[in-house]
Amino acid sequence: METHIVIDLATATPPYEQVQKQISSLIAIGELRPGTRLPTVRSLAADLGVAAGTVARAYKELEAAGLVTTNRRQGTVIAYSTDYADVPAEVMAAVEHLIEEGKRAGLDGRIIVTLLEGRLNQRDN
Repeated sequence: METHIVIDLATATPPYEQVQKQISSLIAIGELRPGTRLPTVRSLAADLGVAAGTVARAYKELEAAGLVTTNRRQGTVIAYSTDYADVPAEVMAAVEHLIEEGKRAGLDGRIIVTLLEGRLNQRDN
């Protein structure tokens, strides 16, 4: 896995949840495809500077969600990927526009995602 995962110790979000969310997002956007092998728990923990239990918990959460499978021979591999071929081009263009406008306004990715989640939650209630 060549994709970069970052742990932000300044946030209130627990490190295991940060790892889980970032891997989930990479699966969702198709950057991690089914069959892709994730680093071992110890290897990723060492790379991120966190305890192995942190990565193990993230992998366990991903497995519970059906996004990865784990076995002794293959390790942890991506089991599921969203098919973005079904997403209308207009929606993907709107997402790209949101990102560009947010960055232009000086917002980081977390704030953009938080704003989007907040508005979605508002509409659901």
